[in-house]
Amino acid sequence: MARVCSMIRRSARGVRESMRYGLAFYELDGPLFALESGRRHMSLYVAEQDVVVKHKESLPGVNTARSYVKFSDLNRLPLDVVEKIVRDSVAARRTRAQQGSLPTQAELLKLWAIKEEAVQVPAPVAKATAPAAKSKALKSVVQKSKSVRALAAAKTSRSAAKSGGRTAVGLSAKKAGAGR
Repeated sequence: MARVCSMIRRSARGVRESMRYGLAFYELDGPLFALESGRRHMSLYVAEQDVVVKHKESLPGVNTARSYVKFSDLNRLPLDVVEKIVRDSVAARRTRAQQGSLPTQAELLKLWAIKEEAVQVPAPVAKATAPAAKSKALKSVVQKSKSVRALAAAKTSRSAAKSGGRTAVGLSAKKAGAGR
C-alpha cells in the first residue's frame, strides 16, 4: 500500500491526501481516489469511471460497475498501469472541474458501495491508571525489596572480609595465579 500511495503522490501533483471512513482518500476538487487495504487484497477506488473502463483490459480485478480495481496478488502490483490510471484520472478530473460537473462525496460512496456506518473509526481506547493508594503500596514494596537486596549484599561483603577474602572466587583466583 505504501508503494501505491507514494506513486499516487508522485504522479498526481496537487492531490490532497486524507484518511476517512477507514480509507486513504486522494482529493482534487473532491474525492478522486480511495485506497483500501484488506487482509489479503488492496482496492483502488477511482472516481472517474471512464478511466476505469478505458483500462479494463490491462488489469485483472477491474469492476467497472463499482469503478474500482482489486489487487489480489500484492507481490505483483502493476504499478505502471496504475500510474496510467492515476494520470488519466487527474486529467479527466481537471476537465470535469472546468465543465463544472463534479461528483459529490455521497455519490462516490454510493458508486463504490461504501457504507459510512460500516467503516466508522472505532472509539479511542483510554488508558486506565492505578489509584494513588495502590501506587504508594507498590512503591513501598519495591523499596523494601531494594533494602532486602542491600542487606544481603552487605552480609556477603562482611563474610568475605572475615574470611580474609577467601571466598570461592578469591580461592580460584589465587589458584590460577599459583599455577603460573
